[in-house]
Amino acid sequence: MMVWSDERSIEVQAMPAQIWSLFSNVADWPQWNAGIERIELHGPFETGTRLTMQPPGEDPFASTLLDVRENQGFTDETILHGTRVLVHHLIAPLDGGSTRIVFRTEVSGPVAADLGEAVTEDFAEVLAALKRRAEA
Repeated sequence: MMVWSDERSIEVQAMPAQIWSLFSNVADWPQWNAGIERIELHGPFETGTRLTMQPPGEDPFASTLLDVRENQGFTDETILHGTRVLVHHLIAPLDGGSTRIVFRTEVSGPVAADLGEAVTEDFAEVLAALKRRAEA
């Protein structure tokens, strides 16, 4: 089985609770993630809840929230073309009141590399936008 992984991070002058409020307010994700045109959360922001995301100009797809931990992060799981995509959104407090946000992606399946690169290609911009929003 093909396995692909990637990790991106950014340091933000904000407390973990501020980052968590941005993560858990799913309806506002398109404000800091240009890769999401529409998103719908089908229940509370907790482990097991499904969500539907639609990238601009593409078909919507479903994901499931895994391992949701307040002020620490969450993972979303998406299965596309027989390939499993896990994106871990981690919140790590740093000394001095800042926080590191980490997006760790693990992709396994027949089109892991292609799908992984497509999923993560805008993560640097997404993290930069999330930083601007958190620090505003």
